[in-house]
Amino acid sequence: MTTVGIRLVEGLIARGIDTVFGIPGVHTIELYRGLVAAGDKIRHVTPRHEQGAGFMADGYARVSGRPAAAFVITGPGLTNTLTAMAQAKADSVPMLVISGLGRSDTLGKGLGRLHELPDQGAMVATLCHTETVTDPKKLGDVLDRAFAAMTSGRPGPAHIQISTNMMAQPCPELPAPVVAGSTVPLPLGRIRSIATALNAAERVVILAGGGIRGSEAALQKLAESLDAPVIQTVNARGAMFGHRLSVPASPSLTSVRQFIADADQILAIGTELGPTDYDMYANGRVPNLSDMIRIDICADQLARHPAKMPVKAEAGAMMTALLPMTIRANREGPERAEAARQAARAELATLYEPMPAQLDMVEAIRDAMPNSIIVGDSTQPIYAANLYYDHDRPRGWFNAATGYGALGYGPGAAVGAAIAAPGVPVVCLIGDGGLQFSPGELRTAVDEKLPITYVVWNNAGFREIAEALRQAKVPVILGCDPSPLDMEHFAMACDMLFARVPQDPEELADMLATPQDGPRLLEIQVR
Repeated sequence: MTTVGIRLVEGLIARGIDTVFGIPGVHTIELYRGLVAAGDKIRHVTPRHEQGAGFMADGYARVSGRPAAAFVITGPGLTNTLTAMAQAKADSVPMLVISGLGRSDTLGKGLGRLHELPDQGAMVATLCHTETVTDPKKLGDVLDRAFAAMTSGRPGPAHIQISTNMMAQPCPELPAPVVAGSTVPLPLGRIRSIATALNAAERVVILAGGGIRGSEAALQKLAESLDAPVIQTVNARGAMFGHRLSVPASPSLTSVRQFIADADQILAIGTELGPTDYDMYANGRVPNLSDMIRIDICADQLARHPAKMPVKAEAGAMMTALLPMTIRANREGPERAEAARQAARAELATLYEPMPAQLDMVEAIRDAMPNSIIVGDSTQPIYAANLYYDHDRPRGWFNAATGYGALGYGPGAAVGAAIAAPGVPVVCLIGDGGLQFSPGELRTAVDEKLPITYVVWNNAGFREIAEALRQAKVPVILGCDPSPLDMEHFAMACDMLFARVPQDPEELADMLATPQDGPRLLEIQVR
């Protein structure tokens, strides 16, 4: 008998899923029967917490550009994963979560059964697309709709739930998948008027967000054609490393905001203009962008901010279509970009004196491990680098310090990133406080023999929060000094190599340059 559980796994493989992150339970046994039946056609990775499963799927998708799946049990398995799903939604990351569900004849009756929720599907529906498999013959349709929700238009998470009694039901062979992701037609009638507006401007500035991922070459060509400096939000970093027109700086910086205000035409591409990028300090001083030309794949996003020319289109296709129509004579863009870079970097010390030294440590990691992937958690050097930092690899810099802002994101996301890019060095930069949110995922890295370097910024507490309290004139006497792990013994318990490094860029670079076999943990003792 071929069951729903087996056919489900077959359907995932047919749709390009090659990795599942999950923890088996009594409510997902039939899904694991399907994984066993699939053999080496699909890889299973065991996290130590369902939230970690979601973060791993997130990191995998950010690096590969393809979704992975998370298998979790009903009830607490799914609620544990919701934080990761919310982070993925905030950053437009495709992720498929497949969960168990109680027996269909018990749902909504409040009988107190194991893992029972009043309405599991309704809970998830507030966050993303969700469906329940109610008929084995319609399993293929459910999968097609979930994949369309993940990958058509603005990407994001999707959820499928299956009752325990449904998983074991006989299921016919699934039809071939419907190709997900319909092409958004280009607004041909508006392309020429947009190009005309861009060509008429003397000082074009491009605001590039995460929507340009995968279209970095088109972005660079368009910027060069327009002689336009490119300000990159956190999720766009690495798109134009070292380029003369690159401004890898946050629009929350006063100097960058002035640079935007001085432009006579803003072109915003694939950015939601969210406050964690554009108003990090919540002072409401974002420049007026109502005269911008805005390209976004999501109609809902376009409706949230006034724009002179809002265009619903896929970023890469639109940039490619604009390119042959743009003609620039002015060649002052590189000088403008250089001035913006210098002003942005200089501003860091005025915000918080230790920031330049924190940024030096991040740049030391990049330079010591070129072309690596740096996965960040919410920790001080990540905050500093999100304000100003240029990475040397597309899709190689991401963290949860913007958007939803989930602490403890880094360890799991680094696992997913390393699996998505075999052989590529991965660095997880995390604070001692954030590490204690999800320390178990380091053990998953050991099990999978992944080349991840966990760099722990140990300032013995939540120092970023302590600084925020001080600025608000609240006495820092409660909650900000949780004791850190003994990192050496923790690494030993995880069977990981360990080294303690002072807060010195050269010494950190020397340590990172040493060969590694499997994961390792480096502790930076913060001055």
